[in-house]
Amino acid sequence: MAGEMSILGSTILALFLAGYLGQQYLPPPKPTVIGLDLGTTFCSVGVFHPGVGDVEVIGDVEGRKSIPSVVSFTLTEVHAGYAGQELADSNPYNTIYDAKRFIGKIFDKPEDLERESARYPFKVVYNNGSVEFLVSTNHTFTVSPEFIGSRLLLTMRRMAEKQLGVPVRKAVISVPAEFDERQRNYTVRAANLAGLDILRVINEPTAAAMAYGLHKADVSNVLVVDLGGGTLDVSLLNKQGGMFFTRAMAGNNKLGGQDFSQRLLQHVVEKVRQRFGVPPSRKEDVHRLRQAVEAAKLNLTLKPSVLLEVPLHLETGGPGAPPPEVKAVLFQEPVTRELFEHLNADLFQKILVPVRTVLAEGRLEREEVDEVVLVGGSTRIPRIRRIIAEFFGKEPNTSVDPDLAVVTGVAIQAGIMGGAWPLQVSALEIPNRHLQKRTFH
Repeated sequence: MAGEMSILGSTILALFLAGYLGQQYLPPPKPTVIGLDLGTTFCSVGVFHPGVGDVEVIGDVEGRKSIPSVVSFTLTEVHAGYAGQELADSNPYNTIYDAKRFIGKIFDKPEDLERESARYPFKVVYNNGSVEFLVSTNHTFTVSPEFIGSRLLLTMRRMAEKQLGVPVRKAVISVPAEFDERQRNYTVRAANLAGLDILRVINEPTAAAMAYGLHKADVSNVLVVDLGGGTLDVSLLNKQGGMFFTRAMAGNNKLGGQDFSQRLLQHVVEKVRQRFGVPPSRKEDVHRLRQAVEAAKLNLTLKPSVLLEVPLHLETGGPGAPPPEVKAVLFQEPVTRELFEHLNADLFQKILVPVRTVLAEGRLEREEVDEVVLVGGSTRIPRIRRIIAEFFGKEPNTSVDPDLAVVTGVAIQAGIMGGAWPLQVSALEIPNRHLQKRTFH
């Protein structure tokens, strides 16, 4: 008996030793499942590396960790991500963005869709309650929101395959917590069109909480503020063991970084008109100004002031006048953080409206919130962080890059689904089918 125990002990020791040596000296296995964040404005792809236990958010050829959720159609090609965004001003009627707002969504009447789509330059078509986008290149056709999503997901799948050096066919994908069963199914359909098999759909707030490690932390009540380029979503989560329960949701689907940039753009256009007598009218000039304003907004998160310098070609003259004269000028204008905050003061205060709502509906006092986590690039804005900190009387958790919080959490879940080692604690979601999201405008 003693001999058998000795052999068993030696075998176990040999297995542990082999595992240790393999971990130290053999290359770790390639990830087999990717994590996808198909955002309204930007989207990202990440993987969990077995063995080392790290999450890698995969960049494009220029190292950018996310790509714009934009798809543009030309005579010969379909351009997704940054390639599509570059065509937005020159090809506005065939460049589709914000498709996530429409995926799997049913509109009872055409008038409802008309109100929702009035702000877009491209044509949104009502088709028996569903939505399609009209594209006119060498011929006219329609495409569905899930097709637009599939082009973005295919781009990210190829980014992952290039980085990993292996084919990718399996994924975990995130969706907003308020997505119903139809919207989730259509998101999965978009992934299927991109050649991907979706192993699990995870709510974006839960993914963000996982990125912050809250599925393993001793917390009960977590408030997630997700402010991206086009939408604001606030979710109140209750954690019991390794399970998350969504207690309340609220948001504003017309508030985000694009709105903050637009306020600054309007200010800059007026400055051009005051200084030179005419506003910029050429598409190229508007495009340059928009890019400069977006860069200024990002830089103002780190600096108290920036200088806008934009070469413009302004056209003089009006209707009935002689052919316009094109005048080349260099527009220079200092922009301060104080000015940016003043221009957007009312929009920033709107962020607290859904925060108050989820606390009221979740029957929770602000002091009972254990963690406030920030998601989405717009939560980098210092004034927004101050407003949230002042409201809760404590600093929000900013230990994770807010742009990449959701994709990081989805990548962790992808690693779990792929059986990656070391195994993580999975965050289960308890579905709350009676929960309704409150939306403010």
